[in-house]
Amino acid sequence: MAFKDTPPLFQMLDVTRIAPDPLHARQNIDEASLKGLANSIAKLGLIHPVLVQPADAGGKYTLIVGERRWRAAVLAGEKSLPALVRACESFEVLEVQVFENLGLGVRVALEPRDMANALQTIAERFASREAAAEHFGRAPTWLEQATAAANLSPKVEALLDAGRISSTGAAVQLEKLSRKNEARAEALMDEVKQSPEGEKLAKKTVDQAIAEEGGRRKKEAPAPALEDTDLPPTAPARLEIADAPRRIHPGKVQQVADILGLSADNEEEFLARLIDEFLAMKGEGNAPL
Repeated sequence: MAFKDTPPLFQMLDVTRIAPDPLHARQNIDEASLKGLANSIAKLGLIHPVLVQPADAGGKYTLIVGERRWRAAVLAGEKSLPALVRACESFEVLEVQVFENLGLGVRVALEPRDMANALQTIAERFASREAAAEHFGRAPTWLEQATAAANLSPKVEALLDAGRISSTGAAVQLEKLSRKNEARAEALMDEVKQSPEGEKLAKKTVDQAIAEEGGRRKKEAPAPALEDTDLPPTAPARLEIADAPRRIHPGKVQQVADILGLSADNEEEFLARLIDEFLAMKGEGNAPL
């Protein structure tokens, strides 16, 4: 009988009665992301049941789909978890695993602003941003980045709603530029308002303005007097080398972005998530900054 024709049976199964599939398509599981999932399960329980099939007559089951969820549930201290028991032919198991992870419309991430608004609403239940971030098992910097789209100014939000800004990420960057140089941000907004219908303010344009603003401030900053430092006379040259931009292979950046489930275009969000993941890996995810 084909997989789609086998009737599923819902059960709460003891985690010890479930074993992973040694031939599962997923052979590598990121430990840092597993801890994040375990934190979620510890607070809310398992939201999506795992999919298993009977392994023997003794009441044991083999995972078809959901090994990360099963491992995270064990890590969170769960004794049982919801499962769909469903027979599956051996030649179909791999296909089920691959199609489930491809998604194909089954699971679609919330639009960034919808996610930001949802996170903001949850965060407002807590006495402080630090407490809210701890609830999610993340650093406060992550929460600030994740809710940035929920705190857009009325002008920026209006342009985004009107489709005159290319993306939520571009709107967040425009808000950032406004804090650095309000006049420059206003000029960009006026420019896109006067542009032909259909043209949008691109994130690349806003990023360039932010970079130029940072460069301008750096040039305006007074250089420290040499006698006020302990640096030897040759130090300035070494500093210039250290400050020179270092090229990172774009393929590696995209590979890391894919692992984290982020867009490599949003550099600020990308860097913040990288820092959070590194701290979580080192067991410092909730350390005060």
